[in-house]
Amino acid sequence: MSVEFFRYGATGVANLVFDWLLYFSIFHFILRQQMLPLGFVTLSSHIAALAFSFPISFMSGFLLQKYVTFNNSDLRGKVQLFRYGIVVVANLAINYIGLKLLVDVFGWFPTPSKMAITIVATGVSYISQKKFTFR
Repeated sequence: MSVEFFRYGATGVANLVFDWLLYFSIFHFILRQQMLPLGFVTLSSHIAALAFSFPISFMSGFLLQKYVTFNNSDLRGKVQLFRYGIVVVANLAINYIGLKLLVDVFGWFPTPSKMAITIVATGVSYISQKKFTFR
């Protein structure tokens, strides 16, 4: 196992657990599992929790990947952040579609659904970050 792969796993797990705890806390304690009316649209609590937790875990994930995992990249920070954003938006789409499918269609609980979807998104993310964002 390469040092880079180990660091990706360690930082990824740390950010993943942080994201899960943040999602759980927002869903249960801030939104209290209630719909979130915004005037022009109403978000279901599981989607609203994703929307609130996303920007926080986005930045913590980028900083961990940039400074811990892929610290040998010669690309400028702005380029890395832009590319990281592209990969994360793709992962956000995977999360959104997955949550809608597992929670709204199959009736699974939101937090385990988020955990299952994260496993798929992690595989996509590693390959994308290594080959595209921080090459």
